[in-house]
Amino acid sequence: MTTILVTGGTGTLGRLVVGRLRADGHEVRVLSRSARPYAVDLRAGGPGLDTALAGVDTVVHCASSPRGGDEEAAGHLIDAARRAGVAHLVYISIVGVDRVPFGYYRAKHAVEGLVAGSGLGWTVLRATQFHDLLVQLFDGLAKLPVLLLPAGVSDQPVEVAEVADRLAELAGGPPAGRVEDLGGPEVRTFASLARAYLTATGKRRAVLNVPLVGKAYRAFRAGGHLAPERAVGKGTFEEYLARRRG
Repeated sequence: MTTILVTGGTGTLGRLVVGRLRADGHEVRVLSRSARPYAVDLRAGGPGLDTALAGVDTVVHCASSPRGGDEEAAGHLIDAARRAGVAHLVYISIVGVDRVPFGYYRAKHAVEGLVAGSGLGWTVLRATQFHDLLVQLFDGLAKLPVLLLPAGVSDQPVEVAEVADRLAELAGGPPAGRVEDLGGPEVRTFASLARAYLTATGKRRAVLNVPLVGKAYRAFRAGGHLAPERAVGKGTFEEYLARRRG
């Protein structure tokens, strides 16, 4: 089996990818800012990154932050991967990064370009948003007495474990370029998802759809972040909520 390094290997997605790869018999190294012995801040780079990549065959790049720095981090990772002779770089991106002019999406799209132009063998998988991200959003919105939602926007949440399974499968195979997107099983209005959340958590809130402005909102409203033709995920939002409650 191969030696695989997972960046962001302690995060929501990365830790599941690590588990899947180890279950498949691969030697896996976990890279994050705090995970010993490969504690590296990718935004800073440095010799620790070369140490982490020595002898690595494949990298699964899950580390990402909406607070910025993704392009810089990817640049450091790619440079070090070239020096180490890494054969395959797998990157997880988001459906719609090329259609929605939202800052974080633009950064993810830019990283896709860096990966494709790296000179390494590469694979890029785009997925829709994870169930837990919606819950985090609704947790924040539910602090108010009225749940305010962007009018006319839908979502297609996917089970993070299914994305981890697919990434592990891709990491165990040859470079495949841009592969087919992985979308959740249902395109749902934000209001229906919010009501499912309120029912599951026992919170009583009015739901109000509020029209917004701007190019990013229009793109979300047009469904630029959705992949209805790739609704291949199995786990529903209600099933995720039931597991959390249990």
